[in-house]
This record gives sequence, C-alpha cells and structure tokens, in this order.
Amino acid sequence: MAEDLHVQELATLKTIAETLNQSNDLNYMLDAVLDRLLEVTGLSFGWIFLAGKNNEYECVADRNLPPGLLYKEKQLMQCGSCWCLDRYYDGRLKNAVNILSCKRLEIAKAAKSGDTCGFTHHATVPLRIGERKFGLLNVGAPGKEHFTNEELALLQAVAFQIGIGVERMRLHEAEQRRAELFARLGEFSRSLTAAFSGEDAHSQLTERAMLLIGAHFNWPLLALAERSGHDFSVRMTRSGDQELASNIRIPITQAEWLVQASRTHSYQEIDISALSNEHELIGLFPPIQSAMAAPVAFGGNAAYGVLLIGHNKTDGLNQADGAVLEAIAEHMAIAFENARLEENRRELTRLEERNRLARDLHDSVSQMLFSISMTAKGVESFLEDNHLDTAKSAVKDMQVLSREALKEMRSLIMQLRPAGVEKGLLTALIEYGTRLGLQVNGQADGVLALTRTVEESLWRIGQEALNNVSKHAHSKKVDITLSVSSNDIVLSISDSGRGMVKKRKSAKLGSYGLSIMQERAEALGGRFRLTSLPQKGTTVEVIIPLSSDSEGRPREK
Repeated sequence: MAEDLHVQELATLKTIAETLNQSNDLNYMLDAVLDRLLEVTGLSFGWIFLAGKNNEYECVADRNLPPGLLYKEKQLMQCGSCWCLDRYYDGRLKNAVNILSCKRLEIAKAAKSGDTCGFTHHATVPLRIGERKFGLLNVGAPGKEHFTNEELALLQAVAFQIGIGVERMRLHEAEQRRAELFARLGEFSRSLTAAFSGEDAHSQLTERAMLLIGAHFNWPLLALAERSGHDFSVRMTRSGDQELASNIRIPITQAEWLVQASRTHSYQEIDISALSNEHELIGLFPPIQSAMAAPVAFGGNAAYGVLLIGHNKTDGLNQADGAVLEAIAEHMAIAFENARLEENRRELTRLEERNRLARDLHDSVSQMLFSISMTAKGVESFLEDNHLDTAKSAVKDMQVLSREALKEMRSLIMQLRPAGVEKGLLTALIEYGTRLGLQVNGQADGVLALTRTVEESLWRIGQEALNNVSKHAHSKKVDITLSVSSNDIVLSISDSGRGMVKKRKSAKLGSYGLSIMQERAEALGGRFRLTSLPQKGTTVEVIIPLSSDSEGRPREK
C-alpha cells in the first residue's frame, strides 16, 4: 500500500513538472498547474496567491470556488487579510500546514453572499525557494478538515516545484524586459542626439529628453529634479503622456533622499515612505509602490540632478529598469555637457568674428582714414603755401580714399547681418556679390525652409567666398548654385579667376577665412570642399545635411 502511495506521489510530481514546462506565461502556467494538481490528488477546490513586499497580494489562479467566494467578481479573494496570509507575512508560515478553518469562507457564510458548498477548511503551502518567498497555495475539499502528513509532504514538494517554476518565469520575463528596455534605450539615445539644437540647449534638451523617455518607456511616473543652490527644483514630472508639475522647489533639508541619490554613482531604489513623508511632495507624485533614482551630472559646474521613476506595483521595477535608468541619466549628462561645450564654441566663434572684424577695420578702414587724415594736413600746408594745384590733387585723393573707406565699412556692416536675407539666401548672396562689383549668376534647385542658425552659417560662408573672389580672383564672373534634396543642401560658389598658386590639400592649411568657413560647415555636421587650380578658377562647395527635427526641411514647390 505504501509502495502504491509512493508511486502515486511520483506520478503527481511528474505531472506537475511537465505542466510547469509547457508555457512561459506565468498566470497560464499557474492556472494549469492548479488544475492538474486537483485532478491527480482528488481535491476539489484551490487558489494561488502571489504576494508582494508591502502586504499586497493577487489571486492569480483559482479552481472550483464556491458561489460565496465568487460573489461580486471574487471580491473576497482580492482584498482583506486572513490567517494564512498573516502568518505568511510575519514569517511563521514555513511549511505546508492544516488550516482549521478558512476566514474567507466564514465571511462569505456570515454575509450570506452565496453557498459555500460544504467547504470550510483548506491546507496552506508557502511557495518559496530557500528564503525567497513568492506566495501561497491553498487547496481543499468539501468536508475535509484535516490533511495527513503524507498529503502535506506531497503538497510541499509540489509547492517547491511551483516556486522553481515561478522563479524561472520571472527570470525569463526579466531577460525579455531587459532586452526590450535596452532596445528602447538605443532608440532614445539616437532621438536625443538628433534633437540637439544648440540654442538654449539645456532647457530644450530637458524637455525633449522627458518627452522621449515618456514615449519610449512605460514607467507610470517620471520626474527630473535639478540641484539649485540649497534647493532641488523639480523641472518636470510626467505620468504617462501627461505633464503633472514643473519648476517646484524643494529645500534640501526636506529631501534628504534626493541628496543621497544625487551623490551616488549608480541607480538606487528609493524608500517610498521618504516620498510620502515630505509634505512638499504631497500631491506632486501620483500614488506609487516602488521607485528608483539615478544621478545626472549637469555640465562642468559640479551641480547634480536626479532622474526619478516610479511604479504603482511593488515589483513593477527590477534591475533591468535600474540599469536602463542609469544609462538614460548618463546619456542626458553627456547631452547636457555637449550643449555646454557647444555654447562655449559659439561664444569663441563670436569672439573670433569680432577679432576678424577688428583686424579688417584696422587693415582697411582705419588705414584709409589715417591716410585721409594725413592728406588733409598736407592740403592745409599746401593752401598756406598757395600751392592750389597740389592741394586740389590731394583733395581728389581724399575723395577716392573716403569712397573706398565707405565701401569697405558697408561691406563689414553687411557681414554682421544682411538686410536682404529675408528675401532668400540665394537672393541675398547675389545682391552682396553685385555690391562688391561682381557679375553673379545664381541658380536654385528646390525651395528650402531653414532655421536661423543654418541660414546665417551658409550666408557667412558664401559671404567670405565672395569676398575672396572680389579680392584675389582677378575675375568678376561668379556662379552660385543652391540645390536642395531630401537629405541635404549644397551651396557651390565658383569663379574663373587665377586660382591658387599652389593647390592646398586642406582648407585648414589656407587663410583664416577658409578655416572659418570649414569650421562653420562642420559645426552643422556638414562638409567643406575647396577646389582650385592655377588660372582655372576656384570652387567652394558646402554640403549640409538636413534634419526634419532641427536644422531645416525641404518643402514642395
């Protein structure tokens, strides 16, 4: 008889093991296991609770519940405490035990919510692996008030198998989620880089990054708190696609958890009680059960910010979420640092531009004005000595010099901001070349809408190229071509002058003006090409890629 019982136990365990390996869907697997367990043991009803950290639980599978427990869509199975859960949470439930009576069945009977079909007792088995606990397995039958040691031992063995199955499922789900999160991280990183504009970059990047995180990741709560002096400024809080709050200041003394999170070098889990206890945060965050934070370093000023995510389930966030959150924070820090460096580069470019204008003023206008001044003194002495013819000749020289100085000054003023760019880039370049005395032939292919940054950069490149033609080419004919495709814009300026005496391998080896042109093109992610042959002219070509998000987009005619 004992041998038959042992064979039956082995057959039961084999059946359960086979069922556990048939699916990677946790709820489906537990439902199937419960069904097979009742079938092979001859028991009538049962349910499985998966339990969380904060005394929360979920009934993920049930079989043959009496009407009293099915009342109001199984309300008694979804809320309230009971003897088995109380012992589970306080650590007293270690192995399979007999439950003298079921509190839920007693409540259903007392409330007359439906027939309990003679069910009064059940056995309770904790689902665990070692010290890790997952929940409870409850099974029973009508009129059965006691389980033998052999029955409890079998249920305990089944519970161990279920625990292993749950762990396997959760590891599988975690790996799937990790792969999905890191795939989304790649999309986020590419989108964040493409969105960088360089103008008011910090605020733009903050807003763009928060929108992208909300779009690529399904965290119920997202917030960014920046360190500002003795406060934290919550720049933006999002729940799904809804912005909840922004620019709320929290004193450091009342947000110690933010201070600690900003001082770490990796993500960390946040104690939810730290959020609920801060009165400044009441009403700011929606109810959450779990949260993580990662530090974001802003630029080179040693200030820190914190990126926070939250979930409405205690097990809603895992290590994969933390690793991706940390990577997002690092990407944002790099983007902010790039924005800071870009702003520094722009400032240096502005300084270089001022220095160049100062040199041009000194080399041209200032020297002409000095010559006029000296000639005027000479005229004065000629008049005193009654040398009228010589004085008239000197006055004519002064007139020529003053016209040249005026022309040069107008040219320099035009370099600051052209008065015709609003008519179109090509039109402005043609008008500028004409004012320099050049014969300009312009041709455009496509109509383009550009940001001010791209427009001004192309204008200044073209302006410098036309100045070079005027001063050095010894030719008045210039061809300007502006062509647009779906991917880029090409500006080409060619002359048929004397060219360069020696072909340069790189524009960076040439004049200061050529170097500036190349730097302007590369700052927009473009390419600069200079082609020149002696007595065959020079061609300057600039190719700028177009971005539909930032720099410009072609439009239909």
